[in-house]
Amino acid sequence: MDLFVSEDRLREDVEANASFGDVDADEGRGRTVLTASDEDRLARDRLVKCMGDAGLDVHVDAVGNVIGRWTPDSTDPDAAPVAAGSHLDSVPAGGIFDGPLGVYAALESIRAMQDAGVEPERPVAVVNFTEEEGSRFADGLLGSSVACGERSVEAALAETDADGVTLGDALDAIDYRGEGRLDASAWDAWLELHVEQSERLEDAAVPVGVVTTITGITRCEVEIHGEADHAGATPMPDRTDALAAASEFVLDVERATWDTVTADSETAVSTVGKLDVSPNAVNVVPGRVELGVDVRDVVYDSMDAVCDRARRSLARLERERNVETVFERPFDLEPTPMSDQLRRVAHDSGAAASIGTMDLHSGAAHDTMHVAGVTDAALLFVPSRDGISHNPREWTDWADCADATRVLAGSLADLATR
Repeated sequence: MDLFVSEDRLREDVEANASFGDVDADEGRGRTVLTASDEDRLARDRLVKCMGDAGLDVHVDAVGNVIGRWTPDSTDPDAAPVAAGSHLDSVPAGGIFDGPLGVYAALESIRAMQDAGVEPERPVAVVNFTEEEGSRFADGLLGSSVACGERSVEAALAETDADGVTLGDALDAIDYRGEGRLDASAWDAWLELHVEQSERLEDAAVPVGVVTTITGITRCEVEIHGEADHAGATPMPDRTDALAAASEFVLDVERATWDTVTADSETAVSTVGKLDVSPNAVNVVPGRVELGVDVRDVVYDSMDAVCDRARRSLARLERERNVETVFERPFDLEPTPMSDQLRRVAHDSGAAASIGTMDLHSGAAHDTMHVAGVTDAALLFVPSRDGISHNPREWTDWADCADATRVLAGSLADLATR
């Protein structure tokens, strides 16, 4: 089904939302909207008003998830709804599209259905999940984890920020601590539209990506213990330099990942992005290094292979450099495949609107990861200029936003009228 989407209306929504938490930027336009901040309240207030103006019934659950349901007379109000949306929170000094585009594209999809006189057989819902980014509370994807039963309401509300403020108290302060728990398992289907945060669509000149799989993520914590000693008085043969050993480990992880890319899975990536060196003094041989390792792929066996190589690297360093090491893997999330049926619906929607689509995977985490565990789910991407995201220079052309929303609207209409 090809529906008319108002590019001007969608742009007005995204730009109006960008005014909340607007930050100064040398280039582009940025915003800082932390969960349950005053800026978040303003963004939520506008969304709720827009939902009401479009005839949606709005509910806020106990962790602040906002859902607006469109239930016209043609629907069976007891039927499982089709839902779409994303999040309104941001990272500090983030871009204006990441999250809000998905929320307002879902709302614009309903407006497009209303304008076209579509008569859905099941309700259609727009969702704003609380704390997707994890910039203030917990580790991200909080609202969706509660909606999917992976985290309890009580545990989520007890999460604290850097100042010791609980999520519950912060939501109370902005009047967005509602009642009950949004239940994503009750949805017939879920779709999310998001900026790609990479350059594949831009390079291919294709306006819409249909995600096949959301990457798995493993986080490893590594410690390397040597011996702190005087930088001038300790001869080279007598040193047990933890940082020198850590440097070899970083290169070993990189080499292991390149080997995996070449031999097994071209989508494998790894990053050693965090180091804590002790005592961290220019005139002291480093005695201890803590490292954080991030490994991702859409093939879980490849993630395992990189982690195994990391362990073997540490064993070698213990033998050759006389250091002691610790390796832990506290966070391990397997890849999440998207619904084949919903992917076909999205491709068909693009074809009906003469809008090009292509398959690709997601290297970043999204709320859809959780939702896919309890109902059919799909994730659509729209091009990001130069792949930039989480940055005021994040940009997606408005025509691409509108085209992707047309694909989303057609998909929702198809699913809601079955």
